[in-house]
Amino acid sequence: MNKAITDGLQLMPPAFAEGLNVWSSGDGTPGSDTYDGAANAVFVAADGDFGGCLEMQKIENTQKLRFMGQTPLEPGCYLQIKIRIKAMSGALPSVRVAGWAAQSNGNHISGVTEFAPQVGLSTYGQVVEVTGIVGSGSRGGVDMPWGRDAAYGHFGLDLTGANGGVVRIDDIEITDITSAFLRDMLSLVDVTDYGAIGNGSFDCTAAFEAADAAADGRRILVPAGEFYLASTVSLNHEAVFEGTVEMPDSAMLLLTRNFDFPSYAAAFGDEGLGFRKAFQALLNNSDHESLDLMGRKITVSAPIGMAAAVPNKTSYATRRIIRNGQIEAADSAAWDTQVVTSQATYSASDAKKLTNVTNIANIAVGSLVEGAGVGREVYVRSKNTGAGELTLSASLYDAEGTQIFTFRNFKYMVDFSGFSALSKFGLQDIEFQCNGRCSAVRLAPSGSVNTFDSCFISRPKDRGITSIGTGCQGVLIDNCQFLSSEDPLDVPDRASIGLNVNANDAKLRGNRATRFRHFAVLGGSYNTVAGNHFFQGDAVPNGVRTAGLVLAFNNCTSTVSDNYIDNCFIEWTNERDTRPDFNGGFSFSALSITANVFLSGDVAPWFSYIVIKPYGSGNFLNGVSVTGNKFRSLNGTIDRAERVDTSFANLDFSRSKHVDFSGNMYHNVVIQSANPLRRVHDQASAASTWTVAAGGELPFEGHARFVDSVVPIGALQTSGNSTRYITSYAEVSQGANNDNVNLRWPEAVKGQVQLLMRMDSGS
Repeated sequence: MNKAITDGLQLMPPAFAEGLNVWSSGDGTPGSDTYDGAANAVFVAADGDFGGCLEMQKIENTQKLRFMGQTPLEPGCYLQIKIRIKAMSGALPSVRVAGWAAQSNGNHISGVTEFAPQVGLSTYGQVVEVTGIVGSGSRGGVDMPWGRDAAYGHFGLDLTGANGGVVRIDDIEITDITSAFLRDMLSLVDVTDYGAIGNGSFDCTAAFEAADAAADGRRILVPAGEFYLASTVSLNHEAVFEGTVEMPDSAMLLLTRNFDFPSYAAAFGDEGLGFRKAFQALLNNSDHESLDLMGRKITVSAPIGMAAAVPNKTSYATRRIIRNGQIEAADSAAWDTQVVTSQATYSASDAKKLTNVTNIANIAVGSLVEGAGVGREVYVRSKNTGAGELTLSASLYDAEGTQIFTFRNFKYMVDFSGFSALSKFGLQDIEFQCNGRCSAVRLAPSGSVNTFDSCFISRPKDRGITSIGTGCQGVLIDNCQFLSSEDPLDVPDRASIGLNVNANDAKLRGNRATRFRHFAVLGGSYNTVAGNHFFQGDAVPNGVRTAGLVLAFNNCTSTVSDNYIDNCFIEWTNERDTRPDFNGGFSFSALSITANVFLSGDVAPWFSYIVIKPYGSGNFLNGVSVTGNKFRSLNGTIDRAERVDTSFANLDFSRSKHVDFSGNMYHNVVIQSANPLRRVHDQASAASTWTVAAGGELPFEGHARFVDSVVPIGALQTSGNSTRYITSYAEVSQGANNDNVNLRWPEAVKGQVQLLMRMDSGS
């Protein structure tokens, strides 16, 4: 770059031969004394070394020579002033390039260096060349950095030292040497050219903005050093960071042209801080909908409080995505789970509150709650320290009164719980490498339609994805891998959980999960669980298994289809019902389990693939479809594919309705349930009452409540083998288990019938 060429700037002062009336003995400002007619200065027309030159006698302690013309300066430009001088007689002085710095309004700029290093003249007649460089930035080799406010200067020289000596001075040269300071003179604008100083304390905000304004399509260079930015800076050109920036938490760096994690990591010199500042910019800049990690790994040694990174926002609801990278947990005590015990009171009348909580100040929002009558995956959603109250993510099923609770605050690599609400936020193609040290992601207390797409949740210590409130409303979790850190442990020893959901409309699709205690605990309704593969086995013969999928709400209105459910089962409960005894509503209802593959090996015979666990009495099935599934046991048989866990209560089978259990395939399953259930009964001896037993083959060992049809196969005969053309009527819910049907005939007959019985009503 050369402004004299590109912009036509006039830099060179006139030759001395043109007159001394433009050469000042002062600062060069208008009205200052000139050398025209001065007793100590004369133009010499012929000199063997210089041709025409100025001869001057030093009579002042600092003898000044300044061109009175205004030599222009622009930010980013650097000028070299060159002086050739020789001593003729008398005392030998020293010489230095000097100038007077001016703003555009003519005011003097004080506080800047206005002279270059001086050189002593030691020999008469010897030509000495003295140079000095002036420019806006404090760069290496710049003698007079004047900042970006300098508009022009009056340049020349100073003679110092002893008086009386005579010197001759060649015509002064001023040239643009900006190109010497540019690594790529066509594409880089250096922030130091616009007044930035990389000492860690000088506020470089204005300099960065000025460099951006002047870039005009070129890149902005932040050279080595630490540059402090006191307030928000938005750069509309690509920035290259060799040095780093430092700024308050509330100030933002908005890199609109190279908005990606590597740029922020370079800008702040720290991966964790760079990630937080990039996230801050993501939520405060409308120019970008996503933050690309560019395949980089971010190593962190403590939880990243995402809300703390954006102190100007408590909630956010515009689509934003973080994608394409890895976040890894380094070894650190900061990941240790904080455990607090506290006495508190629970009342079913305020089903999501704990009151009179002792030690509440030490209980963290987002902590897991444990205690008598507390279901799985219940968390502290918020707290009111002054009132001694905790708001929970779900109701408790049997905790009325006062007791001691335990609160476990797991630590998460990425923690959104500091936001009051977060919606439409996505994490895509990210691996959360927890290394068995921490959990992965904690959602905000509220929000909707957040997404996880093609992510790896690798080896979380306690949890993969945790919802502490309703921030999981409509969550979309697609094509993710959940890889357990408890893979070597036997099933009973595992405690980690892949994910939990409290609100409605969750979509879990195409995921894979390995050997957690539970893959997913879903507490809401209207869920879709489709195309996932989750497995939880071990090598223990006749080993126990835990639920892969927990549906913790009885009226779940959900679909579970096309999954591969391997060495685990679906567990359906009402553990979040504060009054688990049935007292109204739809009870266990609106669940479709369709076209799944269920597989198990080396399990106890009582293992089942579908388990309903009522936490209170009087509950019943009300709209359940289990169709088109494949049930297969390896290495031995199991008793049945479905059962009721009666730890608390059994189902009321006298009220079952709309139960479809059909089209399923069974391999190595002894009792092959169906509803309606087709039974073929052979009556070898004539009797007026035939007892047809379901044999436990009605789903969940339900009652034989209805008979759809009775069709004789062949003739009905008396004991004397006479054929009879008669019909029967049915008596249902017979026997000790209410699963027999008595067929009553008008006379004693024998023969064979096919009977279609049901456990449910149609209304």
